[in-house]
Amino acid sequence: MAEPITILGICGSLRKASYNRGALRAAQKLCPEGAKLEIFELDGIPVFNQDEDSNPPARVAEFKQRIRAADAILIATPEYNYSVPGPLKNAIDWASRPYGDNAWDGKPVALMSAALSMGGGVRAQYHLRQSFVFLNMEAVMQPEVAIGNAPKSFDEQGNLTDETSKKLIGQLLQKLVQKARSAKAPMRAAA
Repeated sequence: MAEPITILGICGSLRKASYNRGALRAAQKLCPEGAKLEIFELDGIPVFNQDEDSNPPARVAEFKQRIRAADAILIATPEYNYSVPGPLKNAIDWASRPYGDNAWDGKPVALMSAALSMGGGVRAQYHLRQSFVFLNMEAVMQPEVAIGNAPKSFDEQGNLTDETSKKLIGQLLQKLVQKARSAKAPMRAAA
């Protein structure tokens, strides 16, 4: 039996009723057998300050520890002004600092987005993929999960109702788990 895979889910929005938080909850239910998705809330992470690099706030230290403990990362993000929301970019910066102590290094990562626009947040995904290059993250490229016109894909309680989106999230998680297992294989062989 394969080792269990832990995926750390991160929502790029702080809004409690965020469609992206709803997409993460759907992903928890769609996780493949042998994998689990834990969600980390970005609330309480202060604005990045390089003066605190060597002694980060407790919430940042906890975030970095959770990233390191996870086998893979799943980010669900809205798109703000054609790009990445400030709280998410801020958290990414904290977890990559100080230079040489990048918690993201080598982590398999997958993206999904839900937005009010028809594009579903693809520009935010594109900008995140650019960051992944420097962060040395192993991105799942397909399928792209971009839930456009999000209010029509979620019910009043914030549950994802769109079957096509659910199917794509399931496929994305399968690929992420495969990538995480592949990343773990050399570590097991070296042990």
